[in-house]
Amino acid sequence: MTNKIAPAPKAGILDIAPYVGGKSKIDGVAEPIKLSSNENALGCSARAIEAYEKAKEKLFRYPDGHAAPLRAAVAQYHGLEPERLVFGNGSDEVFALLNQVYLEAGDNIVTGEHGFLAYRISALACQAEVKLAEEPDQRVSIDALLDLVDDRTKIVYISNPANPTGTWNTPEELADLRARLAPSILLVIDEAYAEFVDEPTWATAFPLARGADNVIVTRTFSKIHGLAGLRIGFGYCPVDVIAAIDRIRLPFNANLPAQFAAVAALEDTVHIEASRQQILNWHPRLRQAIAGMGFDIRKGIGNFVLIYFRDAEEAARANEFLMSQGLIVRHVANYGLPQALRITIGKDAENEAFLEALSRFAATR
Repeated sequence: MTNKIAPAPKAGILDIAPYVGGKSKIDGVAEPIKLSSNENALGCSARAIEAYEKAKEKLFRYPDGHAAPLRAAVAQYHGLEPERLVFGNGSDEVFALLNQVYLEAGDNIVTGEHGFLAYRISALACQAEVKLAEEPDQRVSIDALLDLVDDRTKIVYISNPANPTGTWNTPEELADLRARLAPSILLVIDEAYAEFVDEPTWATAFPLARGADNVIVTRTFSKIHGLAGLRIGFGYCPVDVIAAIDRIRLPFNANLPAQFAAVAALEDTVHIEASRQQILNWHPRLRQAIAGMGFDIRKGIGNFVLIYFRDAEEAARANEFLMSQGLIVRHVANYGLPQALRITIGKDAENEAFLEALSRFAATR
């Protein structure tokens, strides 16, 4: 009998831990309260739904490969140059495209030890190394990032605000990071949670990117706009970076319903503000209530809170208890924080149900 040799993935692929999103089901619970994926508590705009419905009449057509109407809408909304925008199947795809364009085997990216896993996965798929900088007090340290940069570093990724920690870096820190990086190294600043920020020491990095040849800022429609199911995001990039990306970007990567809905979402400023206020109203209330129960919770920004327990074992017990109460939260051990649970800020009744359940768990400590 002839031995058969099956096709094998290239070196390193099977060593990559696949991304695992927040759970959405509990066995035996018909309608659990899902607070595990940082989705918009209020859903998406009614105008976005209407635009999505209109898109069905054109589903036989390919989408605009350069997302011209959406490009114009984003440029106007954020005050950006339209030629410096690239769209993706979520901002995740923008990261993957950047890694694919700029990384070769033996190169590396540098990011914080608790940074978004998507940066790492596509870098490893390019046979690059991932260097994780220590985050004192779960906050990105500019010096720690720079200490890991070497002559094979091609991209530095930073989440601002950061998920899952909720910490952030100031404009001055980001400007310092950019000034101390070689101009040949890309600095990618992920602002997925920017719209939920009400913090005077934070500011968008769009101005920093505008005056630089190596700075990219990404945003997503999954959070404030509630379009996670349609997968649409963008990067604000130097034009030379756009030109390189466009050589490998799939021609119709931003699907037609997503483009229609995203344009409408930007126009619905009432929904945007309501979504923002839901978070700004509940963030301090949750922190105060959780701290009052004796748990370690620190100031953060974003549409979530992160609770630190005594140790990994207690965090796991809390997670199981909350699930037994019909609540799904996110255990963030895969982000290097086994002692923590991340809780998405939900609707009023969902937040109240969470606090009641956590209070019952606290009584068992």
